[in-house]
Amino acid sequence: MYEPTWCPGCGNFGIFTALKNALMQLSIKPTDAVAIFDIGCNSNMVDWSPITPFESLHGRPLPVAQGVKMAKPELTVLAISGDGGCYGEGGNHLLHAAKRNMDITLLVHDNQVYALTTGQTSPTSEKSFKTKSTPMGSHDLPVNPIAIALAAGASFVARGFAGDIPHLTDMIVKAVNHQGFSIVDILQPCVSFNPINTFDWFKQRVYDLNKSGYQTDQKIKAMEKAFEWPFASAQGKPPDNERIPIGIFFQEEREIFQPRIIKTESNFDSLTKDFI
Repeated sequence: MYEPTWCPGCGNFGIFTALKNALMQLSIKPTDAVAIFDIGCNSNMVDWSPITPFESLHGRPLPVAQGVKMAKPELTVLAISGDGGCYGEGGNHLLHAAKRNMDITLLVHDNQVYALTTGQTSPTSEKSFKTKSTPMGSHDLPVNPIAIALAAGASFVARGFAGDIPHLTDMIVKAVNHQGFSIVDILQPCVSFNPINTFDWFKQRVYDLNKSGYQTDQKIKAMEKAFEWPFASAQGKPPDNERIPIGIFFQEEREIFQPRIIKTESNFDSLTKDFI
């Protein structure tokens, strides 16, 4: 019997449970959906994925996911990555998949550390965070995944928390149902290599953005909320507000990528007839 090799208490257990719950709610057959995995702790799910799995290269699940969606548009396509692979090695792929508005769903396991390689600083690690790659503390400010996704043009931007499975399940369901590029950045405590951003740390700070009358169709407001994060201000100083919003930051209806390609190809065929 194969069992997960995640550390006891890992946030990935909560994410995997939420993903399975979401797929059950969506009534998606295993053969009607594909999950493209990154390399990392997140890809441990590839061996017992509830839908058709494929493991890509590190930081490269989005190019594969886009190719699958273009070849088989009838499939539900998910890309599953870690913060290192998605916001580091694969950052360029995130930008272009978002601007194209590809009809795929990206789930990012964001534990703020490279965990599979036993604890190095990742793009989302906080400034001064000490790891084996930064024993004196990181000198960099963390990237802001929500702000990046908004600026790049993602048409559905949300955040979940591995410690709130019902809420995360709902975020995944809504992301998959959205027609266009959906990203859910998932706060995932790493119990072995991140002693700062623990389950208790997050539970003391997270709040549901969508329970406060917040409107999800205002990108400027969404961008303001993206910077509502403790210890991550532009000056590297702690802001007064230490709350962390989870939920849907922004959502809009916009033409997806594939119909534009079909229109272009149709016009190209008509234009080239005069030259053949």
